[in-house]
Amino acid sequence: MKNKGLGIINLLLASVVGALVALLCVQAGRIGKMRVGRNDWRKLNLVLEAVSENYVDSIDYKTLNADAIESVLSKLDPHSVYMPPQVLDESETELAGNFEGIGIQFNVPNDTAIVIEVIPGGPSEKTGLMAGDRLLKVDTTVIAGVHYPQDSIVRRIKGPAGTKVNLLVRRGGEDIPFEITRGKIPLHSVDAAFMISDTTGYIRLSKFSRTTVNEFAASALELLAAGMRELVFDLRGNSGGFFDQALNLSNLFLPQGADIVYMEGLHRKRESYSANGKGFLKDVELKVLIDDGTASSSEIFAGAMQDNDRGVIVGRRSFGKGLVQEPLYFNDGSGIRLTVSRFYTPSGRCIQKPYTKDYSLDWYHRYEDGELLVADSIKVDTSQVFKTVGGRTVYGGGGIIPDVFVPMDTTRVSNYYMKVSSKATPMRFASAFFDSHKDELSSIEDFPSLLEYLDKASLEPAFLRFALEKDGVPLPGRGEWERTSGYLMPQVRALVGRYSKLGDNAYYHLFLDYDNVVEEALKPHSIEIDNQTMTDHE
Repeated sequence: MKNKGLGIINLLLASVVGALVALLCVQAGRIGKMRVGRNDWRKLNLVLEAVSENYVDSIDYKTLNADAIESVLSKLDPHSVYMPPQVLDESETELAGNFEGIGIQFNVPNDTAIVIEVIPGGPSEKTGLMAGDRLLKVDTTVIAGVHYPQDSIVRRIKGPAGTKVNLLVRRGGEDIPFEITRGKIPLHSVDAAFMISDTTGYIRLSKFSRTTVNEFAASALELLAAGMRELVFDLRGNSGGFFDQALNLSNLFLPQGADIVYMEGLHRKRESYSANGKGFLKDVELKVLIDDGTASSSEIFAGAMQDNDRGVIVGRRSFGKGLVQEPLYFNDGSGIRLTVSRFYTPSGRCIQKPYTKDYSLDWYHRYEDGELLVADSIKVDTSQVFKTVGGRTVYGGGGIIPDVFVPMDTTRVSNYYMKVSSKATPMRFASAFFDSHKDELSSIEDFPSLLEYLDKASLEPAFLRFALEKDGVPLPGRGEWERTSGYLMPQVRALVGRYSKLGDNAYYHLFLDYDNVVEEALKPHSIEIDNQTMTDHE
């Protein structure tokens, strides 16, 4: 590790690599030449020494170091990156499984932050903060009505455990001050877990954090106790996280000896991982939902399930990140993530997509090429052909291609839908509805009761009236509303339901009413294994 650290530290010496086009070694007023090898960093050392000892003006070493490191890493691959202290801290916090703060979740639908969830047992709940409260001030800083950035609000509220923060909130027509002592707040990676039917469970995972496997296992055990025999596992938008969590999660579903993944790089020997057969979900039927936001550790899991013919992959082609990063930290709080190897699925696939010039715009090209709408438009690298355990053909070189393709649904996006969405009308309506029905919503504790309440709440005319009077959106024509309502109103119901005690479980459960990927996943599907048709219900 010491030699590797020295090699990385030498990257820091690139701080003016873009500023000099020739090697100048200035000593005692003379310009000399020194032989350097092609495979070392001596040239950069010499450049830095020359600049440090001889440059005509003072130098901002901090800025030049950051710029140079970013420049060096940008020549490698898209995922080897430098992170300044604040970025590194936020990234580490997101995956750590907890952070220090007050324990609330809020949205800024207009120009005021509105609390949508108070984390049970957290500092905010203990002091009496409630869902629906509007945040007016953090300490002495006014944050309402002044277009205060949401990320800046988060930074002001967060802080070390044991420190205090003062909030002024508006509840109904009254402004109420709160002094809250910050504490350790758990960050959950399982967004939702519930039963869709008597035998089918649903779990949505947002990331692979330090606590993911424990959270997932606890949720899965509860669903098994409720009668789950089939699981719809939603990895859409999951950009990955810790490798060991993806490995251990895969182990829950696979029989003993089944390959999960292997890693290999120029300076890393091959490391292979397989299941130990002790997982308690080996007999649960599995559907895995993916899309273009499913990446890295999520693709390790999806690839392991697909290559072992363990479950049906449903949705759209995943992101395509098959690289493994190792972190290196510096004593100024910054750090880098350096790609050290590639990971390969059990069949031998590396699903890393090509490093194109416009790598970050890949999603737009997928849309322009029609891939999000038509399965035949998926660009398949036919030179990278592999076989699953059961003999099915799969492809490498560009993400996980689903077994069952589901196109993006654009048929119901009307002009009216676009207008209210651009004004965040559904979110603001939900907040306003909660303000006037707080006691009723706050008392709902189970999903059937929530459905009954929402069915009787006359949300449709109330929403149309709110959009017209508050946002100036004209009423849609009958034909347009018939096309829009079946797509829009489930979203409105989900946003309102989120203010109940069910929180995100209600939100995602109600969202399923218009989710065409989940709808497809709930159907029986057949896959060809060794020239025999096997259904996911056998």
